[in-house]
Amino acid sequence: MDRPYLVNFSAIISENQLSIRASITDSKTSIQQTEKSLHSRPIQSLGLFSKESYRLKIVALNAKNETIFKREYDSDSFGRFEIKANAKFQGGQIEKLVAFETSKINGLDLYLGSFLPLVIKNPKKIIISDFDKTLVDTRYSTPKEMYYSLNRPLAYFPSVEPSIALLKNYMEKEFQPFILSASPHFYEAPIRDWLYQHELFVSDIFLKDYRDFFSIFDGRLSTKDLKKQGFYKLNQLIDILLMTGIPDELALMGDGFESDPFIYMVLKNLLTNNSDPWKNWKAIKNNAIFNLTSKQDSYFLTKFYQLSELAKKKPNVKIHIHIRATNNNVESLKTKKYEQISYQKANETIDYYLA
Repeated sequence: MDRPYLVNFSAIISENQLSIRASITDSKTSIQQTEKSLHSRPIQSLGLFSKESYRLKIVALNAKNETIFKREYDSDSFGRFEIKANAKFQGGQIEKLVAFETSKINGLDLYLGSFLPLVIKNPKKIIISDFDKTLVDTRYSTPKEMYYSLNRPLAYFPSVEPSIALLKNYMEKEFQPFILSASPHFYEAPIRDWLYQHELFVSDIFLKDYRDFFSIFDGRLSTKDLKKQGFYKLNQLIDILLMTGIPDELALMGDGFESDPFIYMVLKNLLTNNSDPWKNWKAIKNNAIFNLTSKQDSYFLTKFYQLSELAKKKPNVKIHIHIRATNNNVESLKTKKYEQISYQKANETIDYYLA
């Protein structure tokens, strides 16, 4: 019998709230197994496609290794968890989380791992960077390029040195980093390997769960989201901010090859000017970048209202947008119109850097 393993685990403490995103599978590939290799290839993690429900026990320990919190949660049909809980207890602060799977063998808790939660510091300074074509010049356009991407370490592709330097510069200024990529969820180990090799110590990586495309009823993504990144990326950006809380400063890094400038501008509009979430949703919902399904339509509107309520508590957030450009597209990027975004001179708020 295959043993349950964690595919990923992200725990964030911000303003006395504990937020956890986790995923379990019966694949023989786990976080611990894949992190042992410094040159892992995405194809080694193709087993992370199982679809099954699980039950997760979370035990929180304080600095004295005493249990101060213990609770169990049920996953969705893909083994995914999105958990929010109070992070303030009489027994002290949460120092460590221990995870167990409890449903597979009756009466037995299967140990999944121990984790240190990421504590969001004050003042809150967050940087969220895209990965493909922002930090690494990956290519997935042809079958040959896709084959190479699956069978070779990410070191095979050229690094984008100006982007790496920019991200490191923000981290030196105590911005806490997150990586957001439209790469499949089984790319996590190779991406983490690549980050460590470049001395980018990022604990939280958000990837596209390709199991969504194989479920008509349970998945949030549809087949059109294989090519269109709008819904996935904006949704993940909002999820990160719902976990961390609205920062005092937010830096966003992306590339100019697809939809990053527009998505980042939409997010900025949601966070500033006390803008109406319904008007923002209505303005963008029919944009080709998003092309929302009816399920995504209502899902987005709910998220917009949640983010708007948070943003009201911090209306003066400083937002920095950096977009990687090339000699071939920098002029077109600078002159591009964003008619569905409600403020003028949008491009004056974006730093286009050549790389």
